[in-house]
Amino acid sequence: MVKHIVTFKLSGSPEERREVAEKFRDALLALPAQIDVLESMEVGINENPAEDWDVVLVAVVPDMASVDVYAKHPAHVAAAGLLAGHKESRACVDYNF
Repeated sequence: MVKHIVTFKLSGSPEERREVAEKFRDALLALPAQIDVLESMEVGINENPAEDWDVVLVAVVPDMASVDVYAKHPAHVAAAGLLAGHKESRACVDYNF
């Protein structure tokens, strides 16, 4: 199994960032029903105003090849599109467990 962990820093006012983060979270949480390789999806929105990162997701897939299947799936591409114009930074770690 692989954990795919991604964190995002968004641009805009705190209110704008929160609105985008919530829409993005909702779209991501719908993905396990649409993408067969997704075993689970967890999404968190940062509640700590002293920190810079806004959203984190933890997806579980069977193997590294499945990360690519997930990334290219049209439903994931559409969810990622919600960050267009708002994504300042992205960091990712994928590991076997």
